[in-house]
Amino acid sequence: MSARRFLFALTAALLPATAMAEAVHTAKSPTCGCCGAWVEHMAMAGHDVSVEDMGDDALAELKVSLGIPDEMVSCHTAMVDGYVVEGHVPATDVERLLSERPDAIGLSVPGMVMGTPGMGPREDGEAFDVWLMKRDWTAEVFAAYPEG
Repeated sequence: MSARRFLFALTAALLPATAMAEAVHTAKSPTCGCCGAWVEHMAMAGHDVSVEDMGDDALAELKVSLGIPDEMVSCHTAMVDGYVVEGHVPATDVERLLSERPDAIGLSVPGMVMGTPGMGPREDGEAFDVWLMKRDWTAEVFAAYPEG
């Protein structure tokens, strides 16, 4: 892992929440259009978003270093206020996470589900769950969305 990626992971995991309030740092593949669309979704919701493009191997290493279970992996990984946001999580759920502040790694929408932010219009979308990834390696449904 490069020093830059190590510092990103360490900062996101260890700094006090107030040091990263409202900033969303997103690590993604430079060629992924849906990731860019999710970044736009977060910016439109009022978040200060930064992006770090990285290769697939580096992105996979980052996910492991942040403790994201294999079954929760998606295409991009973001950090906000000390939490991991994996994949196409709606901004409203990120805001709820920041409001409730559970003892957890963060949120995930595993895979690439049609109708999630960045993956096409909600009205044409599939049903999906947003998962709360807990520090004990368990997960529970944080929010459920019906078919569009």
